[in-house]
Amino acid sequence: MTVVLRRLSFVVAVAATVAVAALCGGCRRETPLRVLYWNIQNGMWDDQGNNYDNFVEWVKRYDPDVCVWCEAQTIYEDGTNKACAKEQRYLPDNWGELAERYGHSYWVKSGHRDNYPQVITSKYPIEKVLDIVGEEPDSVVTHGACHARIECGGREVNIVTLHTWPQAYAYRAVDREASKAEHGGDRYRRMEMEYICGHTILAAPETERGYWMMMGDFNSRSPKDNWFYKYPEGDTRLMVHDYILHNTPYVDIIGDRFAGEFHTTTYGKARIDYVYCTPDLYGGISDAYVVEDDYTRDPVRDEATRFHRPSDHLPILVDFVIR
Repeated sequence: MTVVLRRLSFVVAVAATVAVAALCGGCRRETPLRVLYWNIQNGMWDDQGNNYDNFVEWVKRYDPDVCVWCEAQTIYEDGTNKACAKEQRYLPDNWGELAERYGHSYWVKSGHRDNYPQVITSKYPIEKVLDIVGEEPDSVVTHGACHARIECGGREVNIVTLHTWPQAYAYRAVDREASKAEHGGDRYRRMEMEYICGHTILAAPETERGYWMMMGDFNSRSPKDNWFYKYPEGDTRLMVHDYILHNTPYVDIIGDRFAGEFHTTTYGKARIDYVYCTPDLYGGISDAYVVEDDYTRDPVRDEATRFHRPSDHLPILVDFVIR
């Protein structure tokens, strides 16, 4: 009931705004845009043996206009941690079929080098601008990233997806323990973030930076939450978001809207998933929150596989009004 009321109030508010805009000839029509992000853990491993029925019904409950899914590839056989043969993997090749079941006719897959692509699905046509996989030998973007674009409300909206390196040691570190001691993983994620931003929003002229969002599993902590973590000043775990906050126009949506509150995005106490957007988009947000409901709340670890049901991450939903 809470979900229905949230959506209804959002639609009513936007409809009222549109009606007012229609009365003044010079006003731009305003369009709602609901964006849902989630790391769905190994291609929604939990529900693949159920033909994704629970997953589809859950997405339909929120009725998003755009979805961004991290870990969007089938990797393991149903209910096991045994690798699934590539020719038997339903995802990512069949995301079009799966997305149609919850009302999305368009989809794109990010560039990636391994089993962990991101996928965008949408009610709006999607233009892929750039696949981002980095460069050999020392600028590899391990799980890849993507810059895509939709048109909504007469505006071009840029969407950047990503999933950074997850380990405490650097990618391809020869001596992993030594790399951990040197905070190699944190430094590698920082490099990935600089590369991704440098090839997306920072590569665009300032006049074209109005409508951008960037989201994914960043595998890193934010200075905005350090009142909770209490890491020492200059801690490398804060490097990625320190770079974003000081070198790009992006705003941390959850971090800014809930300043002084801690909202985990994992089964533990870590906010490592983020949705960023530029100020022009941030000013049009009517609602945003980490989704904790009867489906996503309190993920349960499967003892046989050590995977979580339905995922080891929580989703984030953001309602924008495109002006």
